[in-house]
Amino acid sequence: MEQNETSSEQPEQAAQAEIMPSLEEMLKQAKLKAQEHYDAWMYAKAEAENIRRRAQDDVSKAHKFAVERFSNELLAVKDSLEAGLSVETATVENFKSGMELTLKQLTSVFEKFNIKEISPVGEKFDAHKHQAIGMLESGQEPNTVVSVMQKGYQLHDRVLRPALVMVAKAKE
Repeated sequence: MEQNETSSEQPEQAAQAEIMPSLEEMLKQAKLKAQEHYDAWMYAKAEAENIRRRAQDDVSKAHKFAVERFSNELLAVKDSLEAGLSVETATVENFKSGMELTLKQLTSVFEKFNIKEISPVGEKFDAHKHQAIGMLESGQEPNTVVSVMQKGYQLHDRVLRPALVMVAKAKE
C-alpha cells in the first residue's frame, strides 16, 4: 500500500508545481513589471518636461506679443498725425480740427484698452494716484488737489503715471 500512496502523491506534487510558479518565473515577471513601471515613469517624466517647455514658450510669446493689439490700434493714430503733417496748405482751423480728430482716435484706443485719465481737481490728495509738486494757499480744504499740471493715467486699477498736482495747504 505504501507504493500506492507514493504514486498518488507524485501527481499532486506535479499539479502543485504547475499551479505555483517557480521563483525564477516570479522573478522574471517582477522584472517585466518593474520595466513596465520604469518605462511608464520615463514617459510621464518626458511628457511633464514637454508640457513645462510648451508653457514656457506660451508665456514667452504672451510677453512678447502682449501689446500687439494695442500697437495695431496706435498705428491708426500715427497715420492720422502723419496725414495731418503732410498737408501742404493747412490752415490753423484745419490743423486744429485734424488734431481734435486724432485726439478722439487716441481717446478711443485708450477706452478700448481700459486706460483712464487721472484728473483729480477738487479731490483729496492720494499719494497712490497723485504726485504733489507744490502747495498753494486756497479756499479749499487742506490736502485737496487745487490744480493738475499733468494728467495721470491708470490701466485698469494700476497707476501707469501719477497726476502731477498742486495741493491746497492749511491756512496759517
